[in-house]
This record gives sequence, structure tokens and C-alpha cells, in this order.
Amino acid sequence: MKKLFLLSVVAGLVITACGPSAEEREAQRIADSTRQADSIAAVEAAQKAQADSIAAAADSAAEAAKGKKK
Repeated sequence: MKKLFLLSVVAGLVITACGPSAEEREAQRIADSTRQADSIAAVEAAQKAQADSIAAAADSAAEAAKGKKK
């Protein structure tokens, strides 16, 4: 029984010791935050490009309408 208890304690220590260190967890957190910020910036850039395209089309339509009136 003592051997089984000792074996389970050692196994528990090995399992907890094999996890990522605090530095690795922090590095992963920073990488995840950076990836998320990059994704948000890409979406915002795409939305701005779409808004600019719509504005340019509206300007072209206004110029065309102005040209027909003359």
C-alpha cells in the first residue's frame, strides 16, 4: 500500500512538472494577443477599403449625373 501511495505521488509530481513554465504561458498569451490584434486590424482595413470603394462609386455617380444635366 505504501508503494502504491508513493508511486501515485511521484506520478502526480511528474505530470505537474511536465507542463509549460510560467514564461512559456506568458509568451503564448502575448502571441495570442498579437494574433488577435492583427486580425482586428485586418478586418478594420478591409472595412475601410470597402467604405472608400463605396464613396468613390458615389462620387463617380454624382459626377455622371452632373455631366448629364449640362
